[in-house]
Amino acid sequence: MPSSRVSAVPLRVPVSPADATFLRHHLLWPLSMALVTGTVLMAGGGDRWFADQLYRLEGHQWALQHAWLANAVIHRGGKWLSASATLLVMVMCLHAGKRPHLRAWRWPLLYVVLAVTLGTGTVSLLKSITHMDCPWDLVRYGGSRNYVGLLSARPAGMPAAACFPAGHASAGYAWVCLYFLALMVRPRWRWYGLAVGLLAGALFGVTQQLRGAHFLSHDVVTLAVCWTVSAALYLCGGRLARSGGAA
Repeated sequence: MPSSRVSAVPLRVPVSPADATFLRHHLLWPLSMALVTGTVLMAGGGDRWFADQLYRLEGHQWALQHAWLANAVIHRGGKWLSASATLLVMVMCLHAGKRPHLRAWRWPLLYVVLAVTLGTGTVSLLKSITHMDCPWDLVRYGGSRNYVGLLSARPAGMPAAACFPAGHASAGYAWVCLYFLALMVRPRWRWYGLAVGLLAGALFGVTQQLRGAHFLSHDVVTLAVCWTVSAALYLCGGRLARSGGAA
């Protein structure tokens, strides 16, 4: 009777990461969709229209900005949950390195740690250099600053800002790397892995939008960054594996 347990040895990647179809499906199409969506939201006014609806529904204020569930549980708690999960995977990776029968799992587990860390780190770096305001800072939503677009020059003397892309959502969207982890170990589980990252990111992102912390495009760009980092690491891992096999 076949066992349903995961094998101690990961399966081989089912398709060459350099395959044109793989690159088209996993990089070209997703990034094209993100570019179009982000452009419509930021340049076409979609961001402010959507934020207007949320602001109106909350009584022309960000009523959930300091709500316990949104702020303490989902915002701060979600951040710690993602960090704890990353630490757990790191411990598992170190454990696999010390057990000969589990050493084949070192790269898959290390991949997850790197993907989550680099995904969230890249978003944090972008936040520090884009200088865009949060909705709750804008005059339109009860704040004191005028809206300045991504490619617009920020007026001299205007306070610094760091709200784009969405940092907290990256703690969820970074876990889209589970899709690629599944490609390495059990390809049929890849959609479940993707769902984990998308649902976590959407929960964190929508909560922040309801608090007035981000526009919708901030989440779209965060997802695109995390997906690209995860896909790039997967491609690098596949290239290294082929080089090692050739050697």
